[in-house]
Amino acid sequence: MEKIKVSKLLANPNNPRVIKDDKFQKLVNSIKEFPEMLEARPVVVNPDMVVLGGNMRLKALKEAGVKEAPVYIASWDEIKQKQFIIKDNVGFGEWDWDMIANEWDAEELGDWGLDLPDFDLEPDYEDLIGEEKNKPATMKITFESPEQLQKAEIDIQELIERKYQGAYFSVSAGEL
Repeated sequence: MEKIKVSKLLANPNNPRVIKDDKFQKLVNSIKEFPEMLEARPVVVNPDMVVLGGNMRLKALKEAGVKEAPVYIASWDEIKQKQFIIKDNVGFGEWDWDMIANEWDAEELGDWGLDLPDFDLEPDYEDLIGEEKNKPATMKITFESPEQLQKAEIDIQELIERKYQGAYFSVSAGEL
């Protein structure tokens, strides 16, 4: 890893990622408030100084007025460079929203750039139905085995006949 002048780094014209203004501003603020993170996550470039990983950081570094940044120079062939550009931007993991809701401060996470779902907001009927509101209401149930489906079929038929006159159900491809 080397420290290189930001002015020598070239944004990748083939970068498939974009950043919205509000997220970009959060990234700029992150760099200003916590510049040490740049050491832990350097910008990755090829020998021509074209950015392979960190195009948004490069843009934010310039906006924040940073003169030098930690850089890793990767001497990979063109195929590996393209592969890295995509794999570096793919989110392989998923957030544990239950843990986030219960163990982390939502305001801090938002300030740090994480888009949070509104845990308290329940969608209203119109949001759930939307354009489908003029169609009959349906429910899909998926079973793990044909045996589960067979057991449930009898119970569901009895329930429908007893409580929901005029309703019906159908079975197709292992689904009710």
